[in-house]
Amino acid sequence: MTIKILGGGCKNCQTLYANTVEALQKEGLSADIVKVTDFAQIAAMGVMQTPALVINDRVVSSGRTPGVKEIAALINKNRE
Repeated sequence: MTIKILGGGCKNCQTLYANTVEALQKEGLSADIVKVTDFAQIAAMGVMQTPALVINDRVVSSGRTPGVKEIAALINKNRE
């Protein structure tokens, strides 16, 4: 499973990263987590608001910072 955190590195992006790591730990899962900070790459994915969360190349959240429980649910729904 590949999870991408899209954003310039702001506080909300850092929080999204930390929440994602915590959600993976609570679910007992592992994933490759990639930070994407290049706005050309972010726009190419169709994301106009950051932070954004991408699971297995599917944008599942953008423009907000979901909590740990919501991220865990998104991971379980979108994992392969």
